Amino acid sequence: MKTIKKHQFGDVCAFELGFSLVGQPLMTVNCFVVGNVLIDTGQSHMRKAVLDIVGTHKIAAVLLTHHHEDHSGNAAAIKKVFDIPVMAHPLTIDKMRRSYKIFPYQHWVWGATTPVELDLLASGFYENERFKFQQIHAPGHSKDHTVFLEQNNGWLFSGDLYLGDRIKYFRADEKIGDQITSLKNILTFDFDGLYCCHNPRPQNGKKHLAAKLQFFEDFFGKVSFLAEQGLNEKEIMRELHLKEQQMIKLICFGNVSMRNMVSSVINDHQE
Repeated sequence: MKTIKKHQFGDVCAFELGFSLVGQPLMTVNCFVVGNVLIDTGQSHMRKAVLDIVGTHKIAAVLLTHHHEDHSGNAAAIKKVFDIPVMAHPLTIDKMRRSYKIFPYQHWVWGATTPVELDLLASGFYENERFKFQQIHAPGHSKDHTVFLEQNNGWLFSGDLYLGDRIKYFRADEKIGDQITSLKNILTFDFDGLYCCHNPRPQNGKKHLAAKLQFFEDFFGKVSFLAEQGLNEKEIMRELHLKEQQMIKLICFGNVSMRNMVSSVINDHQE
């Protein structure tokens, strides 16, 4: 099943895209149209819909937040069909020059990303007659993770920096310390609209991002304290009454779990 839902937030148009082999999609992802700019490209399973969006809205440029397949899945197709710039951080450009392995669940839910030569946003800004986007590196969810601040209206296109006020699981390669640093940095900028690709918050966005930072700092402190007492990951989870999302962990072959989040704290604390 393929689903497409359009959400209009003033001048920001979100297209929520979902795909499932059977039944309702397990997860959806948003790509955003602002004037003639597209932020992120959705999953390759939804390629036709995304190409239709690009054509209908006469998109002139694409901004990518990071290389993950639910955000970059149609970058190569857009470049090939429309011959427009798809701009990204240098680390994203390097990552997407060649193919890379993903887990089976990522193939099922999102589809693979096709290698592509992306374009460098050399000045760190993309500007047209109405909008000005500032590229800000915000690693932690991935090494290349980037957000785009639309300065004229105070809109933050945050990729996967937010996701929610409280987080229930982590990918194995996420780094909580880097995310805390990135959140602190981004909160120094002026914005209200928070356009997360999985959980948009068009109002009070800075408040929600600050809530996530507070949650992470509290979590980091509690796990670090228990680790210093000699407790291991399993014991820390039991002591803090942390619940594993067993179905998610099973489907993702352990690549996504609460235990990964605990491990990230321990690893960062020991460095």
